[in-house]
Amino acid sequence: MLPLASNRLFRRPKLEDMTNPPSAGASPAARRRRVPSAWLGLVFAVVCGALVALQTRINGELGVRLDDGFTAAVISFGSGLLILAVVMAFWPAGRRGLGVVASELRRGRLPWWSVLGGGAGAFLVLSQGIVAAALGVALFTVAIVAGQTVSGLVLDRVGFGPGGRRPVTLPRLLGAVLVLVAVGWAVSDQLQHDVPFWMLLLPLIAGVGLAWQQAVNARVRIVADSALTATFINFLVGTVVLVIAMLVHALSAGWPDALPSDPWLYLGGAIGTVFIAGAAVLVRSTGVLLFGLASVAGQLLAALLIDATSPTAAQAIDGATIGGTLLAVVAVVIAGIRWRRRASPAAGSAPR
Repeated sequence: MLPLASNRLFRRPKLEDMTNPPSAGASPAARRRRVPSAWLGLVFAVVCGALVALQTRINGELGVRLDDGFTAAVISFGSGLLILAVVMAFWPAGRRGLGVVASELRRGRLPWWSVLGGGAGAFLVLSQGIVAAALGVALFTVAIVAGQTVSGLVLDRVGFGPGGRRPVTLPRLLGAVLVLVAVGWAVSDQLQHDVPFWMLLLPLIAGVGLAWQQAVNARVRIVADSALTATFINFLVGTVVLVIAMLVHALSAGWPDALPSDPWLYLGGAIGTVFIAGAAVLVRSTGVLLFGLASVAGQLLAALLIDATSPTAAQAIDGATIGGTLLAVVAVVIAGIRWRRRASPAAGSAPR
């Protein structure tokens, strides 16, 4: 962790704010007042997950139209970066945050790897283009969720996220297991078998990286005191990684013939900016695991709605899809429950 300076005019979070959970040291009454905001954070996390489902549908269609997943990924990330650059030009706090992050990096008080969260996002997009078609969306999703859930448990346990250490309690563990079961159930009719192990390994690693990305972006947001700054850095790093990958790929496969004319195919980047900014803000209060579980539930709910309303939906909605989606919502509620320990008598108090 890193010490951060503060002043009267522009106070940044102190070291304790990053290492202790939001409820640490608070009175019982204060904790009770925070409960509604904690559940509100989970609701927003579900909304973020729903946006991911919409982004996946848009980016997937763009990749099909271009017949080039690398170029589609660059368009998505690059358009998001362009939007953020325009906003940054009119947002002094965002520009000030960039200066703070650069200063902390030069002084060695912010680890260099803290600004590489966008690389994990780029790896996720590339793994989609490399193996998603061979695995099928269902098996790819299961591997992503498995990696994200396990990684979220570990990162919370060791205190890697900005909210400090969060123990592996029974509700959190049960919620994580139920989400895995829910996703497997929801896509059970679509699972394919007899696939090479390395194809499963790529999305599994991408899921681990997704949880790590959310944690480091949240750290950068606290240092910069700006979600815009953290999101801009994420998209900048991710775009650089993807442009390099696209150029290498183009040397052997060439370039797409033409860009599609439908404007909605270019909304993936804008949606991604909302998700990344939301994660950077919410992870501190929800923790890495709970944000991941809630976003998975949001993805399933949105995917169900999209398949029900889209006339071009390839997959029919069945009982397993509906049941798995509802189970994912139940899992998030269970994981968000805080069991209270029975108060023990104060030390040294006289028995009555």
